[in-house]
Amino acid sequence: MAKFTKLKGGRRDDRQEYREKIRRYNRRNFYRGMLGLAVVFVFCIIIYLQYLSHFYTGYEVRSSVEVDEAIVSKQTSLGKSILSYSQDGAHLTDVNGTVIWNQTYQIQDLKVAKNGGTVAFANYNGRDIYVLNEKGSLGNFQTNLPIRQIAVSETGTVTAVLADTDVTWINTYDPDGTMKLQGQAHMSRSGYPAVVALSPSGKLLQISYVYVDAGTVKTTIAFYNFGSAGDNYSDNLVSGYDYTDLVAPEIGFLSDSAAYAVGDGRLMIYQGEERPAIKQEYLFDDEVRSVFSGNGYVGIVFASDKQGSRYRFEVYGADGSLKGKYYFDLDYSEIIFDKKNFIIYNDSECLIETLDGRVKYNGGFDTSVKVIIPTDSAYRYVIVTGNSIDTIQLN
Repeated sequence: MAKFTKLKGGRRDDRQEYREKIRRYNRRNFYRGMLGLAVVFVFCIIIYLQYLSHFYTGYEVRSSVEVDEAIVSKQTSLGKSILSYSQDGAHLTDVNGTVIWNQTYQIQDLKVAKNGGTVAFANYNGRDIYVLNEKGSLGNFQTNLPIRQIAVSETGTVTAVLADTDVTWINTYDPDGTMKLQGQAHMSRSGYPAVVALSPSGKLLQISYVYVDAGTVKTTIAFYNFGSAGDNYSDNLVSGYDYTDLVAPEIGFLSDSAAYAVGDGRLMIYQGEERPAIKQEYLFDDEVRSVFSGNGYVGIVFASDKQGSRYRFEVYGADGSLKGKYYFDLDYSEIIFDKKNFIIYNDSECLIETLDGRVKYNGGFDTSVKVIIPTDSAYRYVIVTGNSIDTIQLN
């Protein structure tokens, strides 16, 4: 018979020691992994900070396409494409120089309205309206009265202010000319609809009415809702705000739920997707020089209040907050917003600055530039010159 000797804990101690070794091994691996992650994190932070602080001193032309725009009077961006138009017609070109569409017309006094990737052309004092987007024509139609003002939504809805003998008509149409809503304004009551704007979806209409009451100029900023919520209000008028001693010639939407109006020394920002309400007001002592909007921001140019610069640029967000004040000395023809940057340029110079105040580029072009279009790549842009479409990368 086999003889067994009882051990006094040797095997148990071995198991405990083995488990402790496993724990130490796992702890070492954990700490090594955490150290590796920390190194990668710090490295990424360093790269990111270098990217944020990097100042570009020039640019490289990555591709170039020759074009002939000698007969075109004006060019602008339409989404990520290039819109060229004159009194004889318009065409849209992609960044490779390929023509997407051509639209012919004969319009002596051309009025143009844009909203995102949609554009409308109208004949001032005429009756023709053409609606197109980045893919092609959405429709064209004729009004029954002379056109004074137009606005367009991204969806192609068009609002036209039409002149009549004793009344001004404010009609909203689908792109094919089907009337969605008809309204009228009397100078003696509501005033004259000086400016109109549509939200991107076309659901909200904003109008700046101007009228004179007992010798005092007054403005009403009115909002109309074409959705089901607007059906509960007379004439679809869901909200309106009156201002004395004010003319507001600049209005627009920052999103489907945020709008703005700029008048003599005042900025108003409204919020609400169904019934816009005043969110914030700002009063200015300085004269407003220019107003630019896009990408959820509205920017106002004033004369500078600092030595060494000619202009002050104040940027406000759709939430009603002041994003920053910026100073520059560049003669500007256009200011556009791109992500968290704004781009100030003319035909020979360009300034790119972030909303947190870091100048990324301040330099000139090798040729005269008509339009700058941001791309999806960081600090890569399409520039349109008199004879080429160039894709450039800052370096």
